[in-house]
Amino acid sequence: MRSSPVWIPTLVLCVLSATGELPVTPPVLLDAPGPVLPTEVPPPEVPATVLLRLTIDRAGEVSQVEVRQSAGVSFDRAAMGAALRWRFQPARRGEEAIDVRVDVPVTFEPPVHGHHIEPVAPQPPSFSTTVRGASQAPPPVAVGDFHIPVGQLADVPRRSASDLMLLAPGVMLANHGGEGHAESIYIRGFDAGEGKDVELRLNGVPLNEVSHAHGHGYADTYFIIPELVESLRVTEGPYDPSQGDFGVAGTVEYQLGLARRGLTASLSTGSYAARRLSLLWGPPEASEATFVGLLLRQGHGFGPNRSYANAGIMAQVELRVGDESRLRLFGTSYGSRFASPGVVRETDVVDSRMPCAPDSDSQFFCSYDPNQGGAGQRHILSAELQSRLKRGGRFVQQGYVILRQTRIRDNFTGFLLDTTPPDGERQRGDNTEGYYRGSTMGLRGRYTPGLTLLGQPQPLELGYVARYDDVRTRSRRLRDSGGVPYATVFDNQVRTTNLGAYASLRVAPLSWLTLRGGVRLDTFLFGVDDHNRPTEDRDGPRLPDESLEAYGFFASPRASAEIRLTPRLTWLTSAGLGARSSDAAALSDAELAPYARVASGETGLGWRLDGPLALEARGAFFATRVSQDFVFDETVGRNQPVGASQRLGAFVSARGTLQDRVDIQASLAWARATLPEPGASAWKLWDGTVMPYIPELLGRVDASLRGTTRVAGQQVDWNVALGHSAIGPRPLPLDRYSAPIFLFDVGTRARWKAVEVGLSVENLLDTRWRESEFNYVSNFRGPDAPPSLMATRHFTAGAPRTFMGTLTLHLDLQEDSP
Repeated sequence: MRSSPVWIPTLVLCVLSATGELPVTPPVLLDAPGPVLPTEVPPPEVPATVLLRLTIDRAGEVSQVEVRQSAGVSFDRAAMGAALRWRFQPARRGEEAIDVRVDVPVTFEPPVHGHHIEPVAPQPPSFSTTVRGASQAPPPVAVGDFHIPVGQLADVPRRSASDLMLLAPGVMLANHGGEGHAESIYIRGFDAGEGKDVELRLNGVPLNEVSHAHGHGYADTYFIIPELVESLRVTEGPYDPSQGDFGVAGTVEYQLGLARRGLTASLSTGSYAARRLSLLWGPPEASEATFVGLLLRQGHGFGPNRSYANAGIMAQVELRVGDESRLRLFGTSYGSRFASPGVVRETDVVDSRMPCAPDSDSQFFCSYDPNQGGAGQRHILSAELQSRLKRGGRFVQQGYVILRQTRIRDNFTGFLLDTTPPDGERQRGDNTEGYYRGSTMGLRGRYTPGLTLLGQPQPLELGYVARYDDVRTRSRRLRDSGGVPYATVFDNQVRTTNLGAYASLRVAPLSWLTLRGGVRLDTFLFGVDDHNRPTEDRDGPRLPDESLEAYGFFASPRASAEIRLTPRLTWLTSAGLGARSSDAAALSDAELAPYARVASGETGLGWRLDGPLALEARGAFFATRVSQDFVFDETVGRNQPVGASQRLGAFVSARGTLQDRVDIQASLAWARATLPEPGASAWKLWDGTVMPYIPELLGRVDASLRGTTRVAGQQVDWNVALGHSAIGPRPLPLDRYSAPIFLFDVGTRARWKAVEVGLSVENLLDTRWRESEFNYVSNFRGPDAPPSLMATRHFTAGAPRTFMGTLTLHLDLQEDSP
């Protein structure tokens, strides 16, 4: 008996990143041990063919094998086991190595009558058609598990890398703190604050900051250079065992890469003295995982107290370590300073009482307290080693160090809370300063042994995390005059150790059924030094310092079942438990640390069409219940606990790409979040009080069209892009609702040889909209004014129409670079 693979590259998938119409060089087979059947398996009487789908990565290794057509369990296992040992010279687009997927028939032929023929290695394949790059994404664990290549949609105007999260359905961003403050994230019916309910990672490095003074889980992604974001993985819901702390509503991970090689310099200038300079360099002889990027930004902002300035650098290099391993080193440094307008009372704007010119626009964009804003610094170093083991196994190890410092000042209530100033002093104001300084060290890894179960390779994955945080977190009240601190709200030195491990298993007992399941276990040890204790208690004088320790753990099982209804249509149902760790400042000594637990389920359909015209559509219903949720409290300027909450929701999402010319993505999401009545049944997910600030309807469209034309005999590349957000009314406290929001952003560019010019317009229709909106009691009339006890609308104005022109030079280009 002998076996021979007949190579037919029939699968043509969308390009990972739009890099132009360069010729693709197919992979070249270097080493291909032949498949061997176990001796106890009888040889076939007629030729038996197994159709495999291989993913060949940028290192020339077979990273994934799927059986598309079975010839029986024994033949399938033999073919898959051999394919995992094959080695290739990777496919390339120009000089850039790319991932590809190909369908490969492996044929087992019967022995020649009267003769015994030993199995022979397959001959090198020959490709006769073009193979395009394919995403190396693992199969989704849920319908809401999105692996999103940015690709052509990078042409859509965006303020920062944070806006890339809008490519996932059901996501809204709001920012009341200015250019540099972390975004408030609304996802899957959650008000996730600035990170309390969504886990954020960058190339595997966690970004959520424990016990942050501005809010537990605070995560700033503003420092990420947008041009270096290759893709995002957005997992909505706690369905993947690798998801960790803060993954209540889901996990967002940024993956970096620079497809464009050579040196690119870009200078932008626009409305309100906005200036932006970026320098990107990708060595032509290296893969897109090697790059250096520099970004400088500054501007006056579109109204009083909105100026900003920041600078950041990101660098990464990927090195080969022997034939079986790759080492990826990454580092970034970032610093920023920004002013914040804060909130304004709607009645003061309507009555023209704001301290600005009396016209409607000046009043709308005005600000009360000029002592609001912040500054921050962040430095990250990471090293990741990926090793391929015998029998197709993989082992990934990563270590990282993070240094972080922030100071944020905001005032939500004016002159309301300082009710007992010393004799003879006026009310000193409610401006709050949140200070955070911390260092984080961590390890993470995952191991995939080269096993085969029920005909499927690599069904098991084991992983671990180890993270240590040592932070100083402090909140103080500042005087309205001069910003001098006059009272300490809390002042803690916090040390947190998080140790976690997970295991996941994937099996396909039937050709149309795939089951995935796993469990994650996390343990936390908290140590807190409280530096803001009273100097005297009922027993007499005491020191103003106190130490405490607490410990906690939780286990989170997750599972999903995928049914292949047709070759293109799948039905996926997922369920899982997740958790959010405690803010260390709220713990007691020797306490078994409580955790907010989330139970979530989802079911829906996914459909995919591959080819030059690639289409993908998904839709699902989901339900979620959280044991302890948070709602924004204006008196402390951060989210505070309100008890259990629940959600019902649904979404639909679709994306279509046509080669490197057209890329369109659209989504629509609905979610209803409520606070159940005490003692209510957990099954009554519809009942209860509607949670404030969370929009029920969210829609988003991103589209990019690219083409070429000839001007005076010269080829000119052009692009037109559109981004549209539709945000439904948001419920506010006391049965109020905000107005719906409809925003349009457009951009266009043209490139001739190495010179490119572009123009982007955000808020094309110059809509007057409110980025954040609240309803509560405040007093911004002054320290001597009697406060009103009537709640009123407060808001932070959204940006008006803004223009940005860009000149880009593509320098140091190679002849076949994009």
